[in-house]
Order: sequence, then C-alpha cells, then structure tokens
Amino acid sequence: MIVRLGLFAAICTAVAFPASAETYFVKTQKDYFAAEKVLNAGDTIVLANGVWQDFEIKFSGPGTKKNPISLRPQSAGKVILSGQSNLRIGGKYMVVAGLVFKNGYSPTGEVISFRRSKKDLASYSRVTNVVIDHFSKPDRYESDYWVGMYGKHNRFDHNHLVGKTNKGVTFAVRLDSTESQENYHRIDHNYFGPRPVLGSNGGETLRIGTSKYSMFNSNTLVENNYFDRCDGEVEIISSKSGSNIFRGNLFYKSRGALVFRHGDGTLVENNIFLGGGKAHTGGIRVINRNQTVRNNYMEGLRGTGFASALTVMNGVPNSPVNRYVQVDNAIIENNSVIDSGRITFNAGADQERSAVPVNSRFKNNLLGGAGGGSFVKIQDDISGIAFSNNILTNGKIEQSVVGIAEREVALVRAKNGLLYPKSENVGASRDLKPITRDQVGVSWYPKPSSADRFNTGKAIDVAPGEDSLTAAFAAASEGDRLILGAGEYLVNKVLPLDKTISIEGPKDSVARIRFARPSLVEIKQGGSLRLANLTIDGDMAPDSVGNAVIRTTIFPIQSNFLIDMDGVNVTNLDVNRSFHVIALGKSSLADRVSIKNSNFNNISGSVLQAAAETEDYGQYNAEYVDISESNFQDIGGEVFNIYRGGRDESTFGPHFSLTDSNFMNVGRNKNNISRTSMVLHGVQDAVISDNNFLDAAPIKIIHTVGRPQTRVSGNRAQNMPEPILEELNHEGAHRATLSNNQFEGATKP
Repeated sequence: MIVRLGLFAAICTAVAFPASAETYFVKTQKDYFAAEKVLNAGDTIVLANGVWQDFEIKFSGPGTKKNPISLRPQSAGKVILSGQSNLRIGGKYMVVAGLVFKNGYSPTGEVISFRRSKKDLASYSRVTNVVIDHFSKPDRYESDYWVGMYGKHNRFDHNHLVGKTNKGVTFAVRLDSTESQENYHRIDHNYFGPRPVLGSNGGETLRIGTSKYSMFNSNTLVENNYFDRCDGEVEIISSKSGSNIFRGNLFYKSRGALVFRHGDGTLVENNIFLGGGKAHTGGIRVINRNQTVRNNYMEGLRGTGFASALTVMNGVPNSPVNRYVQVDNAIIENNSVIDSGRITFNAGADQERSAVPVNSRFKNNLLGGAGGGSFVKIQDDISGIAFSNNILTNGKIEQSVVGIAEREVALVRAKNGLLYPKSENVGASRDLKPITRDQVGVSWYPKPSSADRFNTGKAIDVAPGEDSLTAAFAAASEGDRLILGAGEYLVNKVLPLDKTISIEGPKDSVARIRFARPSLVEIKQGGSLRLANLTIDGDMAPDSVGNAVIRTTIFPIQSNFLIDMDGVNVTNLDVNRSFHVIALGKSSLADRVSIKNSNFNNISGSVLQAAAETEDYGQYNAEYVDISESNFQDIGGEVFNIYRGGRDESTFGPHFSLTDSNFMNVGRNKNNISRTSMVLHGVQDAVISDNNFLDAAPIKIIHTVGRPQTRVSGNRAQNMPEPILEELNHEGAHRATLSNNQFEGATKP
C-alpha cells in the first residue's frame, strides 16, 4: 500500500518542491513499482527502513532543474539493499540518496547504473550519500561494475565504495553511445575505500572510457575524492578518453598510478599522492597528446617502471587505439616528488614502443629520491622534452640532463602536512589543501581501519585432547587467538575457516596436532590463518585425493586472505604421493603466505602449491610468498610451485622471497613431473639468497611478461644443478641476475 505522507512530508519538501508534489512512503517492492509509474516533477519516494532483499530498482521520471524527483530512505543508512539487488536510473533530474548496498551482489553487470535501459539514459541526475560495501559477485573472476555512468551532466558525490573483490572496474564512465559522449559528468567528494589486489587485469578503481571510444572527449571532472588503499591493479585510474580533469584528489597508500591510457587533452592538477613507503605506490603516467600535469604532490611512493611517481612513456608509431599513442606536447610543471623510488622517462621502450616523446616540457619540478640506485631513469631518447629549472635534491640520475640541477635543498613541513623547499621556488604550490577522509563519503557510515587482522580478538586457552581444538575453533570469533597447552590434539573434522584465527602453542614445549581427515583447515570466504609454535603431524590422515594440511575451498573465494606460519614443524605427510602443506585452489588469492623459523620433513608433495590458475589470463594465487630461516628435508615434489601465465601487464605480482633456509633431498621423488625443487613461472619479483641445498633437484625460473626482477645470490649447493632459466616472450639472454652462487654436481630422481 502506498502512503502519501502528510504534514511531515510537506514540511520536508515545501522548500524544494511545489505544493502539488507527492511523497510516497512505500513498504514493499510492489508498492514501490506502483509509485514509480506515476512520478511527476518534484515527487519523492521514501523507502521504509529495513532490509530490502533481492530488490532491482528502476527509477526514472520527468524531473526538472527546479523540481527533481527523489528516492531516499526513511532514515539515512537504515535501508539495506541485499541479496541480488541493483539500481537503474533513467530520465532527467533524478536524485538518489542515503541507500546502502551490502550482503549480496548485483544480478546484472552493474550495481548502480545511470541508465534504466539503452534508450532511457539518465541526465542531470545525482547519486549522493550512497554506500556500496563488499557487494561483490561470489566468483572473483566474474566481472561487473559497481557504478556505470551514462548520459550527460550527472553527478556522483559523497558516496562510500569499499571492498570490491571481483573483476571489473569499481566505477566506469561509459562513452558507448553519442548520448554519453561529451558528458560533463562530475565525480566528487567520494570515499573510494580499500580495493584488495585482484591478481589479474580488470581491477581499476575508476575508468573513463574504453579503447574503442578513446577518440571521443568525455569532459568528466574528477575532484576532491579520497582513494584509500586502492590496490586492485597497476592502474588506479585509467583515463581512456579526452579532455578529462583530475583535480584535488588524494591517493593514500594505493598501489598503481593515475594513467592517461588513451585520449588527449587531459588535465591533472593539485592532486596529492602519499605512498607511506608501501611497495608499488605510484603517481602519474603520461601517454598521448596535449596532456598537462601541474602542481601535484607525491611523497613516499615506491613504484618503479609503469608505476613510478612520474612516468612518461614511449609510444607505438602509428599506434592502434588499443596500444600506446606517442607523447606529444605534454606539459609537466611545478610538481613535487619527494622521498620516492623512481621517475621514468621513455618507460616501456622496446622494439614496438619506439616513438619517443616530442614537443614536451618538463619545468619547475622538485625531485627527490629514496634509497640507492637510479632515481631518474631514462630508457630512450629524451631530446623531445625541454627541461628547465628542475631541481634534483636527492637520488641519482642515469645521465646528466640540462635543465635538471643536482643540489641539496632543505625541506620544511608546512601546516598542510606537506614538504616544501626552504628557499627554492620550485615544486607544488604552498596553498595545496589535502582532502581528508572525514571530508568525503558519508558521515553516518564507518570507514575501514588499517589494523592488523590478527590479534584483534580475545585469547582462549585450549587443553589437549580429542576434538578440544575442534570445539574451540568452532566457537572462536573474528581475530581470536587459540592458545594451546603442551600435549596431543586430535582433530576429527576439517576445520572450516571463515574468519581470522590464530592457533598458538607454547614456546618451550610441544603442542602436537594430528588430524584424521584429508585436511586440517579449509579456508573459506573471510578466512585468514596464523599458526605459531606448533607441531602438525599427518600420520593419521587418510589416503585421499587432494590431501593438504591447509587448503582452500573448492568454491570461489571473494576476499583475499593471509597464511602465516612461525615456528611450525610439519611432518609425516606421506600417505599418498602428493600430500601438500598448503594448496591454493582456483579463484583464490592469498595476499601473503609467510613462513619463518619452521621445519618441514617427510612430505610427499609440496610445501606450497599456488599454481591452479593455468588458463594464462594473467591470474595467480599468491601476491607475496615470503620464506625465511626455515628447513626443508625429504620433500618429494616441488617445495614451492607458483604460476602466473599470460602476457598481461596489469599486475605487480607474484612476489617471492626465499632467504636463509636449508634444503636437503628435495624435489627428487619419481612422481615429481617437473623434476625441480621449485618452479617460479611468471613471478614478477623474486629473491633467492643465502640458502643451502644438498641433494636437490634444480630451481626452475620462467619469465613470461613485463620486466621481471629475479635475483639469485649467495646460495650454496652440493649435488644440485644450476637453475633452469627460460624466457618465453623476451629475446636475448635471461634477465635473472645470478651472483656468488655455488652449484655443484647433478641429481638423479
């Protein structure tokens, strides 16, 4: 039943709407659709507070500038759209405010669409104070947008978007029809909250246009937004159209860069990039014609290559629309780059990308590096860039450049929190005002903290015994620590992990866990696991296909997870020929697998199998794998198997680090098809240093794409061949760096 609100509604709407405007208070979907059919200029639909399950909202009407049509909740934040829900907006001068999308996903390709249908696009419409919170499709590689912006002159402001875990751009401005080009949209004061690493292409936070329509202007304004830990892929923002403006935005600890991927005539000014020393945090990448980059501030960025603090790319001669147009007439001036890892000119230079920048200017910039090595990287001819009045105050430049003066400059932190030269008149202006988290998004919905996932709950003592750990695990809450006493623990059920849990034993005695199922722990959606000071014994496990101490569920896992092992002994995984310690399945991604101070012996399979994504789409199963100060003995399969295939360049990982560890009789089982002790296929950053090997199969390193960094140094080996090195897409010598290693002899399975 539709209720026309009386005096209260009249008071609320009298200022904005004429006396004839109606306010419809609806409690059911049936009532909503009845009201939506009769909307006139100035009308309002109010949704009753509560959870609206599986609600596909269509909202369109003939609003006017003076009398828009509105959709709002009874109380801000009290209407929750869950299950399979979405919102499609058409018409003119439509306003949506105060809704929350959570605990579900859109049944279509968009959660919010500024298009009711292909013929009914929104124009002069607004979405404000709306929340989309972890409203992701269950399969991380099923693609959708959270927001699709069509039409013209629309505004998206003061919204809260956080936690997209599946493939697809968080926010896409679409130019796929004449009615959506030259659109003059405004995207402002939004909170783009943490987007975890996707582990494949398709993880941008904001994209304006596509390659197909990149020759058209969008004229979209993106200003005063806060990008908080947006780590999806190498492009935080992908500008794929012309004449856009990015102004006054703040990027906080976000991996990747703001990229002029396609389109000409874009302006980037007054933005602030704060990396906080986080890996792969970048700034601005310049491609195409007539681009302007001015008065931006970058500090604490650690990205290199395509994700440098400032990157000017080489282009492709006569480039097709989907590749890289030569940089022509770029103006890069009055920017500050401080305590950052790299500035790169002619990035991507190779046989295809051979068109160097031309007719461009680089002036009045303050440049300061962090750490050793080259800070200003020059990969090709820079004669087409006119350099003037730039100061390099810290860091090395690969070659002397007229117009970049190298001298020390004292920096002082101003009241706005930014660093400025004490006496030089270069770099960003002193009147920059960084936007803060409390100035964006909605005021009534909390923004996520950056707290450590582990140790946020309570400590729970668990006594030895049969299924005592099983019961404690089932009763534990998010962040709890299960503290085991010395003794024997038998687990008769696979422990289903859908929260963050720590299991810790005593440091001065032994807590031994045996399990009578094929696995001890199965990671599900929301699960992360820390193990410390434990002995895990597989001698009671049945012979079953897919045995693993820790495995991921067979179903896709939306959220990334952590696995941390410190002081753990794992033994007797030999009931069949492929009993693994950790097995990561398809559509799962570990943010980090960390193993230190641990021992592994008598294992028929692998310590880590992270090679389930074999379709060569650029997907993988682990972003960081860190192994240190651990021992591996009598491991039949590859100790570590990490796979990332394909030729896509949109991700930073996987990363692999192996240091100060010992290996004896590993990789030599006749059932080990690869005949190697470890396989790193497509790993983008690998360090293998200061390890000892005895009676081991060789290490196999396969480079696939991008500019992989592999360093193998200080390793000592007896009865182990030298590493097997392969390059799949690079001509010439293998790019791995090997130094100070001792590999002696050969092994036989």
